[in-house]
Amino acid sequence: MMFERIAPEQHDTLEGIAEPSENALLVGHAEAAATLASAYRAGKLPHALLLAGPRGIGKATFAYHLAYHLLRHPAAAGAPEMLAAPDTDSPLFRQIAMGAHPAVLHLTRPFNDKTKKFATLLTVDEIRRVNRFLSMTSHDGSYRVVIVDPADDMNTNAANALLKNLEEPPARTVFLLITHSAGSLLPTIRSRCQMIRLQPLAADEVETVLTALGMPLPDDAGKRAALLERAGGSVRDAILLSEFGGLEIADTVDVLVGGASFDFAKAHRLADAVSGRDNEIRFDLMNAHLLDIVTQAAGKAAETGEIARAGNFARVFQELRIAISDTDTYNLDRKQHTLNMILRLHDTLRM
Repeated sequence: MMFERIAPEQHDTLEGIAEPSENALLVGHAEAAATLASAYRAGKLPHALLLAGPRGIGKATFAYHLAYHLLRHPAAAGAPEMLAAPDTDSPLFRQIAMGAHPAVLHLTRPFNDKTKKFATLLTVDEIRRVNRFLSMTSHDGSYRVVIVDPADDMNTNAANALLKNLEEPPARTVFLLITHSAGSLLPTIRSRCQMIRLQPLAADEVETVLTALGMPLPDDAGKRAALLERAGGSVRDAILLSEFGGLEIADTVDVLVGGASFDFAKAHRLADAVSGRDNEIRFDLMNAHLLDIVTQAAGKAAETGEIARAGNFARVFQELRIAISDTDTYNLDRKQHTLNMILRLHDTLRM
């Protein structure tokens, strides 16, 4: 049976893979789901939740399942003890999936009709839609849900605009902020949200999702295990690693940034491989892996009490994000960007 997409295309849409809004399968995160379902039944659901965890583990899918649960059961006291499994044939599910439900606002990188490309950041104009959304009366008195996906993509103006909404939240409204790197958000935003840390999926859980999606896995048990281990509990990473050359790109980047000396020849070969006109996904994979390396390094430094080192990595993270955005916005040389960023990270890890 062929996959039929009903959700709007997003900046990170993968062909043949369901968007979070249309994904009825939520694997893992049972403890977090039970905690929030219980809080809702007790009338104690926080007005803002920060769903934090690595990219591709199901945070956005979790957000949409929570939204479905709130709208499917507007009377909190009678809601089930676990998140309601979406009925894919119901008008409610299809409305939410299509982005057409009046009680759900999904904020992400907008599409630019002039450039025919998605923006590289979540802009303040998108966040301003919240005020118009909240000014409308809920049609049946149920919750209104604002999903910011991911909050990491907000520029400073957008973050400050959202902060105003978080400071004075309307009744029966919940903000679900998705973040791959909570430390990159404004402290004032973090302080106004309850953090829900979602953990990477187990290898067998990733395999379950891939099988449900109809994604082929290596027949060789060793190669399959290596792929699942490298995916690090992320379904999205597993797909990208297996289908778009991400495994080879990540391996090459790791060797380059982790080497005692910098291999310029290998760096040039990688830059050539990811910077061509038809290599959008490979270029994005390379950038995403660089950001993941910095995020993990910052986290390890913070855990060991190396505050100055963690702060340095946080600055590098922002520099990388700006460089990625500028390269896309101003159509800069992608090969030079790749060389600059890999060398920058190699030198930073040596400090």
